[in-house]
Amino acid sequence: MSVRVTFVAAARSSAPFAERFEDDRPLDQGGWEEVQRAVGGLLPLGSAELRYCSPTPCSRATGDALGYAPLVQLALRDCDMGRWRGMTLRDAMAREPQAVNAWLADPRSSPHGGESLLAFITRVGGWLDTRPVDDGGRIVAVAEPSVIRAALVYALKAPPPAYWNIDVRPLSTTTVTGHGGRWNLRLDGAWAQPTRA
Repeated sequence: MSVRVTFVAAARSSAPFAERFEDDRPLDQGGWEEVQRAVGGLLPLGSAELRYCSPTPCSRATGDALGYAPLVQLALRDCDMGRWRGMTLRDAMAREPQAVNAWLADPRSSPHGGESLLAFITRVGGWLDTRPVDDGGRIVAVAEPSVIRAALVYALKAPPPAYWNIDVRPLSTTTVTGHGGRWNLRLDGAWAQPTRA
């Protein structure tokens, strides 16, 4: 018995270089336009038996705009960044360069006073492991790219520093299948149609 969890990355609330830690701003105009362009391809995921989202305004708005009517899951919230909440990485680096370097180098550190990267990955993984298992069960979860990166590190049993090497784009989908600590990454979709000879 297994479950299939498809993560949908929330649409953006700011330009990539203006992204903030624990950003709680609503979708910006560009984010709304991205959702409108993607709705046709992502709407079928709404037929999943369970539909969830993180508590941020972006995730909730993305899920609602896609017609999922998702239930908020606190375990899918972004990493608690303590006193860096609302800052960009550049802001934090300008104020506390040694602390930022320690945070980037050691997944157990939390110099900002919040959650360590390892604790964040473990929390998101714990959410995955407690999903109801029903053979063929389908779940869709709208969350920030950082949450999806944490889920992938956990699912693949990758070392925590691998988190920094995963790129999750807004409105992209990522699927894991399995249950209780045994997860597989599933790559879906045909990006190119076969050509006829």
